[in-house]
Amino acid sequence: MTILEFVESQQSHTGLHWVAGRSGGTRTVGEPDRNTVDQVGYLNLIHPSRLSVLGPEEIAYFDRLDPDRKARVEDELFAARPPALILANGLQPPASLVERCDREGQPLLATEMAGGRVIESLRYFLSKNTADSTSMHGVLMDVLGMGVLISGDSGLGKSELALELISRGHGLVADDVVEIDRIGPNQLEGRCPPLLQGLLEVRGLGLLDIKTVFGETAVRRKMRLKLIVHLVRRSTMEDQYERLPLQELTQDILGVPVRKVAIPVAAGRNLAVLTEAAVRTTVLALRGIDTTREFVRRQQQAISESGAAEQDLE
Repeated sequence: MTILEFVESQQSHTGLHWVAGRSGGTRTVGEPDRNTVDQVGYLNLIHPSRLSVLGPEEIAYFDRLDPDRKARVEDELFAARPPALILANGLQPPASLVERCDREGQPLLATEMAGGRVIESLRYFLSKNTADSTSMHGVLMDVLGMGVLISGDSGLGKSELALELISRGHGLVADDVVEIDRIGPNQLEGRCPPLLQGLLEVRGLGLLDIKTVFGETAVRRKMRLKLIVHLVRRSTMEDQYERLPLQELTQDILGVPVRKVAIPVAAGRNLAVLTEAAVRTTVLALRGIDTTREFVRRQQQAISESGAAEQDLE
């Protein structure tokens, strides 16, 4: 995103406008692989290559410098080529700064908003608009407050499972196409494309407007993705998955490992109840409680005690 586009997108949110250096408007802002905390902040000459916000303290510091020191500070700042300098609190910039920004094409912006609020707003904006993103096939649900992606081959009943979960009080985020953004180092957020919001396709019934049928509380705008429930055929489950896996399954999405549970589809199995149980188990795992490992520990303890008893008898 160029600074020109950035300013235009921010005019209604933070009131950013140009002061000087408009010829540098082609500079870019927002790096997907860089934390937004590192991309916006108060002026810092140790890390000058970011969107630098100048509040009352920064301007006061600048005004206190003698001419030689002020020139050296400007040299350091301009050599780093920050995407833009932002004056907060409606402050007036030093005339020397405006003149040099125009001469060297260094974007200088201003807003009436307080510095802290500007930084908070811009970090949120950049996290949403520069995040890595992808789309996946499946159904994203809010199950017991956790974002759950239901995946699997076509015809296994993903939409029917989602409908059953909705009828049990859970919420729909997206059906068929799930847009996923990496909003943090280990955080994924899923949402629905605008065209499909609130809609669920069920074979034999067609498209269902979930908000109309089940009410406002049956639809969610977005959810943090924490679990993938992967539906598989019974034969696939027996061939490719362990019955009691000691290592949890994960699937990598945008460089973030997401816990994965494989559930075999067969006649008579209540997939909604199994999905709820998988969510509850995941919550326990996040708290450090692993039932399978606890069982293995008990088994090893029983074997040790049995061996010790046999030695005593001998």
